Amino acid sequence: MKEKPIGIFDSGVGGLTVVKEITAILPNENILYLGDTARVPYGIRSPETVIKYSLECADFLFKKGIKILVVACNTSSSISLEILKKRFPIPVIGVIIPGIRAALKVTKNKKIGVIGTEATIQSNAYSEVINILDPNIEIISKACPLFVPIVEEGILEGAIADLIIERYLLDLKHSGIDTLILGCTHYPLLKNSIQKFMNGINLVDSATEVAKEVKQILSKENLINTVNTKGDRKFFVTDAPLRFKRIGELFLNTEIKEIFQISLKEAE
Repeated sequence: MKEKPIGIFDSGVGGLTVVKEITAILPNENILYLGDTARVPYGIRSPETVIKYSLECADFLFKKGIKILVVACNTSSSISLEILKKRFPIPVIGVIIPGIRAALKVTKNKKIGVIGTEATIQSNAYSEVINILDPNIEIISKACPLFVPIVEEGILEGAIADLIIERYLLDLKHSGIDTLILGCTHYPLLKNSIQKFMNGINLVDSATEVAKEVKQILSKENLINTVNTKGDRKFFVTDAPLRFKRIGELFLNTEIKEIFQISLKEAE
């Protein structure tokens, strides 16, 4: 069981932010990553479609023999997480609660902004959890639907990225928030450009906190891989493996050696 891989899925390259952090603190763990690049982005889909896609991704990884499932997609985490937890007999964690915990630790004025896909923002998943943990927090949410496509195209900096960031975040910049949750795992790839525009506002992405939670769960369940060798990492995509490889290697700052294009049910 200890040598079984960690399974991670996202709609595209965004979940590599989670892969990067997990490999940093758990270098000996084997990882299977699935990017559903044929159907990215999830954030514009209906809840029923997001659930359907999430179940198909999770089923694929579970059949590969994973020991824990990380839903590295905020849209899927906000809509599908509880269904996935009931479906699979292994630990299943999302990215929303770890990010919220980190934001609550750093905010000083209790004004927090949340940006995400349309589906994530409309689900109110962040607002509901934040209100439970601290009812005194003021939350300002904003959907940023073009962020995912530009990340998938590798447009992380420059004039185009800056214009889109300004279009979405100008009101948030002047709203009085001191903390901004990047409520999509694609968004940290734009972190430098967003930070430059937001000028001093704390940016919170959940990847580091998710990695800590994975380590905590594996330790508690006695599932930490004790083999003293670097973990094996395999990547699966449902479309465009060469583009995924190009963008993924830039972000991970390492070669992606094993990438396989696979078909999920109705993925084409």
